[in-house]
Amino acid sequence: MGSVEGNESAGIAARIITHLHASAREARVADVRIGLGYTAVMLADDRLGVAYTFREEAKGCCSVFDALRPLVGRAVSDVLHLLESPDPIAAGVGLACANALLNRDEDRFMGGDVLDHLDLRSGDHVGMVGDFRPLVAKIQKRVRSLSVFERVGHPSGILRPREEAEDALPRCHVALITATSIVNHTIDRLLRAASECREVAVLGASTPLLPEAFAGEQVTMLSGVVVKDPHEVLRVISEGGGMRLFSPHVRKVSLRTFSSL
Repeated sequence: MGSVEGNESAGIAARIITHLHASAREARVADVRIGLGYTAVMLADDRLGVAYTFREEAKGCCSVFDALRPLVGRAVSDVLHLLESPDPIAAGVGLACANALLNRDEDRFMGGDVLDHLDLRSGDHVGMVGDFRPLVAKIQKRVRSLSVFERVGHPSGILRPREEAEDALPRCHVALITATSIVNHTIDRLLRAASECREVAVLGASTPLLPEAFAGEQVTMLSGVVVKDPHEVLRVISEGGGMRLFSPHVRKVSLRTFSSL
């Protein structure tokens, strides 16, 4: 395992693993749920992390996860390395594992809606990778334009095919990038495309609140969740629920990595 300093040119997934490797060696996995909406990993000390499940890309028939068995009781350092898997189901387990290690509330976290903390201006062109529907109307009231890049076949209103994001982000002032891009390994290309943006936020319940992993990137804010009631979140995910249903059991938090210009 390379040093943190020597890993600065590596991708985001590799940096997350490097920064968490030491703490992961001492932790054990207590439970894993690969739900239809989210994946959850619980550690032996009841810390819980979540990550999006790319269920549309699940391979196999009866079994959709064959990367590493058994998971329960295994050292977290073993499971964390799944984050680099090309299989998005396995990578989701790895990211949920990372988020479990990071699940702690800190004084530096800002509570409330991410839009309370972003520097949005009336002349801004905003690119949103991932359809965060509850944010759309609020953003549109504050900026010149908003384009949402999602997995759609054809443009429809503000929705654009996700493949257009890398060409469009260099022309944006603000980029909002879903943390699920860490799971499907598109985050590095998206961050390069957004390198000239004034504000770049990585957001969603999958977001690892680890600014060190984004050092050297134009990421000004991380916005994710701290799980307050891990057993309730585990239950919701087991029942096929997502963020809307487990939101009463988490705290939405944001963390500014550095100030926008």
